[in-house]
Amino acid sequence: MITRSLQETLQLALTEVPIVALLGPRQVGKTTLARAVSAQAAGKPCVWLDMELDSDLAKLEDAEAYLRRFENTLLIIDEVQRKPDLFPVLRSLVDQRKSAGEKTAQFLLLGSASKDLLQQSSETLAGRIRYLELSPFSIVELARANNEHDKTSALDMEKLWFRGGFPDSYLAPSDDASWNWRHDFVATYLERDLPQLGVQVPATRMKRFWTMLAHLHGQQLNLSATGKSLDVSHTTIRSYLDLLTDFYMIRQIPAWSGNAGKRLVKSPKLYLRDTGLLHQLLTISNFEALLGHPISGLSWEGFVVENIIRSLSSKWLYSYYRTATGDEIDLVLETPAGETWAVEIKRSSAPKLQKGFYVACDDIKADRKFVVYSGTERYPMAQGAEAIGVVEFNLELNPA
Repeated sequence: MITRSLQETLQLALTEVPIVALLGPRQVGKTTLARAVSAQAAGKPCVWLDMELDSDLAKLEDAEAYLRRFENTLLIIDEVQRKPDLFPVLRSLVDQRKSAGEKTAQFLLLGSASKDLLQQSSETLAGRIRYLELSPFSIVELARANNEHDKTSALDMEKLWFRGGFPDSYLAPSDDASWNWRHDFVATYLERDLPQLGVQVPATRMKRFWTMLAHLHGQQLNLSATGKSLDVSHTTIRSYLDLLTDFYMIRQIPAWSGNAGKRLVKSPKLYLRDTGLLHQLLTISNFEALLGHPISGLSWEGFVVENIIRSLSSKWLYSYYRTATGDEIDLVLETPAGETWAVEIKRSSAPKLQKGFYVACDDIKADRKFVVYSGTERYPMAQGAEAIGVVEFNLELNPA
């Protein structure tokens, strides 16, 4: 279910910059997408290197000598975060070939770590690299696959919410098969993948921490209290949190940074980015159990928030707003045109707004107010707010 627009974006990038980095969590389909478009887009032969293979790592012991052998070739390097000392070499080769007139992509890097983490080692690539992110399946992909307003889209969206968007989980033949895949994913991620990515944290401790975050989904994290629970310092907890963020498991939503003249909550709000993994960590094994679970409302909120953020271009800013007295906006969007949008998220088919939302909208001087809900009808609400379905809102943010 890789969208045409994403394929086109990658194809375009491969014609415009010498290095393209396609980033995203493990098992999300980066290799599948790269194989589908790289050769055609680059118009040149391809050579693949996988940094999880000792044989390919050995080829790069003298990386400059090895890579210099390939001219007019697209080098595709998978799990590139395992070879951070490669970036200065890439810079040198790109600059040499640029002077020789080679303009199309020479390297396609696939990585399971964030742009921020990679840039700790790759600042020398500024102006030579374009970063693209591949995420699990989204509401937009689902809607377009179902011709946007197909009658089955509501059922499919519930499936996406419950199972999450990792392809093997969402497309599994049954809920039990999806559950087993997610169980194996969590175990493998903790016991093999994180250690391979250089994380030296005991798997049992990281599993406890990840599960704690699942229980705090949609809330703020008290670093000191969590540290005491795990018998580590608050700075260690911060490092664990940043690791899971850098490896695409956690989304940290910053607090609104404007001046409202009130005492505001300043800690970031945390969400597990994939609700299928959230439900796995909380042992919610079927959809009916999810509907009756205390986390249900916050799970839906996080699902919608993650999809909205994925639908935004890099020109948008996002945050949340909460005062010490409880006035709150789930998501504050600042548009490229300079407008401020207040977004409240409700799963109810007949959503209602509390006074605290309107007070918060006045605090931030919101230009538009939206209630994004699970229905399909769009209609006005009190005090200039507008109810809009989650599918329609995401499609407007991410037009074809």
